[in-house]
Amino acid sequence: MKSWPETCSTSSAPARRLTVWRKSLLFNSHGYTVFDDADGRIVFRVDNYAHDWRRHTLLMDSHGNVLLTIRRCRSNILNLRESWEVYEGDEDTQTMSKDERLRPLFKATKHLGSSSCTISMFADHGSVKSLGGYRMSWSREKEWAKIYQADPNTLVAEVSRKYGSSKNLLDKDVLALTVHPGMDQALTMAMIMITNLMSGW
Repeated sequence: MKSWPETCSTSSAPARRLTVWRKSLLFNSHGYTVFDDADGRIVFRVDNYAHDWRRHTLLMDSHGNVLLTIRRCRSNILNLRESWEVYEGDEDTQTMSKDERLRPLFKATKHLGSSSCTISMFADHGSVKSLGGYRMSWSREKEWAKIYQADPNTLVAEVSRKYGSSKNLLDKDVLALTVHPGMDQALTMAMIMITNLMSGW
């Protein structure tokens, strides 16, 4: 599985706790700003100006370097599945030819009406060999989402509404994200963004 050393903890390290604000710091932009609870620094940014931001978006580090491209797959009106693909770096699949186009790092697929989706990870940018996958589930009513490694069925990340110091829920756009040891934070954040788009919570 692809990982970035600065965003992936070792299996012996404690869980990383992040605050996800579903807002961009830039004016009139849709996106996310993610803070590390340990020191308050910005870990990830998502700043969207384009009208199609719900179909194509970029996950960046705090300096604006693109880590991942998140893109919704095209579907026809009879398709009962919703799928998203995630690519390494700034992958503009709209302007590249089929031969030039990189293969995705992973693909998330949800069936119509389901409150969960499956994630297929790929070796060598989408080669036939699969690296296994993950499963995401969520509850719109209880406002949480969880990511499990498919084999074994192990919880690797979870997100929910964040509580303030007075034990009161903060604004609905402020989430508490816990990433368990060994799970990459950038890939986790991409999965959480896809979950938000799939579930609408």
